[in-house]
Amino acid sequence: MSESANRKRRRRGGRGPGLFTRFLNVVEFLGNLLPHPVTLFAVLALLILLVSGMAEMLDWQVDDPRPAGVAGRAEDGMIRAVSLMNPEGMRRIAMNLVTNFTGFAPLGTVLVALLGVGVAERSGLLGALLRALVLGAPRNLLTAVVVFASVVSNTASEMGYVVLIPLAAVVFRAVGRHPLAGLAAAFAGVSGGYSANVLIGTVDPLLAGITTEAARIIDPSYAPGAMNEIPATANYLFMLVSTFMITVIGTLVTTRIVEPKLGVFDPGRAADDLEDPEEGLKTLSKEEKRGLKLAGLTVLVMLGGLALLALPENGWFRDPAANALLIDDLRPMLRSVVSLIFVFFIVPSIVYGRTTGSLRNDRDVIDGMGRSMSSLGPYLVLVFFAAQFVSFFNWTNLGTITAVVGADLLTRFDLTGPIVFIPFILMCCFVNLMLGSASAQWAVTAPIFVPMLMTVGYSPEVIQAAYRIGDSTTNIITPMMSYFGLILAVAMRYDRKLGIGTLIATMIPYSISYLIGWVTLFYVWVFALGLPVGPGSPTYYTP
Repeated sequence: MSESANRKRRRRGGRGPGLFTRFLNVVEFLGNLLPHPVTLFAVLALLILLVSGMAEMLDWQVDDPRPAGVAGRAEDGMIRAVSLMNPEGMRRIAMNLVTNFTGFAPLGTVLVALLGVGVAERSGLLGALLRALVLGAPRNLLTAVVVFASVVSNTASEMGYVVLIPLAAVVFRAVGRHPLAGLAAAFAGVSGGYSANVLIGTVDPLLAGITTEAARIIDPSYAPGAMNEIPATANYLFMLVSTFMITVIGTLVTTRIVEPKLGVFDPGRAADDLEDPEEGLKTLSKEEKRGLKLAGLTVLVMLGGLALLALPENGWFRDPAANALLIDDLRPMLRSVVSLIFVFFIVPSIVYGRTTGSLRNDRDVIDGMGRSMSSLGPYLVLVFFAAQFVSFFNWTNLGTITAVVGADLLTRFDLTGPIVFIPFILMCCFVNLMLGSASAQWAVTAPIFVPMLMTVGYSPEVIQAAYRIGDSTTNIITPMMSYFGLILAVAMRYDRKLGIGTLIATMIPYSISYLIGWVTLFYVWVFALGLPVGPGSPTYYTP
C-alpha cells in the first residue's frame, strides 16, 4: 500500500472511527429530531399537566421516606400526586406564572455575574490574558499551557471558544505542528473540561441554583437564602483538582494519540485564503502588557482586602453566630461568591481598560454590561419555560414520587452504594449527546435524580459533582453543543474536506480518557479519601 494511501487510512482512523462516525451520525439525526430547547420545555410543561391529571385519577402515591415532623410531610405519611388539570391547578398556574420566572434560582445569579464578565470582555482584558497565557508558553510546555488556559477560559463564558480555540490552531501551525492538534487540545480543554476550573465561574452558581431547586423537592429546607442553599462553591475543591488532571490527560492524548494520527500538516488541503500563521500571532502591545500588570496588582490588592474582611475574628465576612469550624464562620463570604465575581471582574477590567484606552469613560463600562445582557435574550426565554416546567413538576409531586420509586429500585438492585454513580454519570453522558446545554439538561434531570440519590443517602453537592463529569466529557463529541458548528468551521480552514465525523473521531480519545480519569478521581477523592467536593460540602445527606 502506498504512503499516500496509508496517510489517508490513518486520517480516517481505520475501521474504528468509521463505526463511531456511523453511530454518531445516528445520534446527530436523532438529536435533530428534537425541537428547540425552549419548545422542549414548553412541551414538557404541558405534558406535566396531562400526566398530573392522570396520576391523581389513578391515585398515584408512595410512602414518604422523610421522618415525622418534617415540614411538608402529610399526617398519614403518604406522598400523593397532585393534579393541575382542575380549577385549583389552573388558578395556581395563572397566579404564579411571573413569580415562577423571577424566583427561579439561577436567573439572578447569572445576570449579576455576567454584568462583570461583560465589562471584562468589552475592555479586552480576557482576550489579552488568554493570549498572554498561550503565546508566552515554552515550546515543550505549549500543549499543556493550551489545555490549561482552555480550561481556565470557562470563567470567561464563550471567550474560550471564540478566541482561544482558533488562536491555538494558529500557534501550533506557527511552531511547525499540525494546527488541528492545537484546535483539538483547546477544544478538549474548553468544552471537555467545561466544569473544571481554578476559579468560580458563571456555570457554578447556575448549576447550584438548579440543584437547590431540585433538592427542595425532597427537603424544603434547601431554599434560596436559607442555610441549606447549595453555594456556588459546592464543587470547588473537586473541580480545582480536576483542572490539573484534565490538563495532564489532555496533553498526553494530544501528543500520544491525536497528533501522531493527524500526521504532517498539508497546506494543500487548507482553505485558499488561509492567512500566514505569523499574522494571527498578535503579540501583546506595551499598553496591553502594562494593563495586565496593573490589573493583576489590582486583583492582589482586592484579595488582600477580602482577607482582611474575612479572616479576623471580627471580620465583616465572618458569621458572628458560628462558633464551630472556620468554614462555618466564612459562610457569609461563600454565599457572596456571585457578588465577588461581579466585583473581581469589573474593577480589574476598568483598570485595564483605562490603561489601554479601551474603556474611556463610564459609558463604555455600561456598554459592556449592556452587551452581556443583550446576549442573554435566548437564555431568558429558555429560563422562563424551564422555570414553569420545574415549578409544575414540584407542585404535582411527580418528582418526589419518581425519586422514591427510583430509590426503591436502586435498593432492590443493591445499587445504594457508591456504584450507583456509574450508571448515573453514564446516563448524563448519553443525555448530553442529545441536549447540549448544561443548564437545560440539568434543569430537566435534576428534579428526578437529585431527590432520588438524596433518598439513598447522598448529598446534592456530590450528586451535582457527578453530573458535571457526565455533562462535560461528551461535550466535544456531540453536534448538539452550541459551538460545535463554529469549531467545525475553524477546522475546515485547515482541511477543506473535513467533516463532522472526522472532527468527532479526533475528539473521541479525549472524551473516553476524560471520562475514565474523571470517574476514577471522583471515587478516589470522595469515597477512598473521604474528601469534600467543596468547602463545607457533605458527602452524605441526612434528613
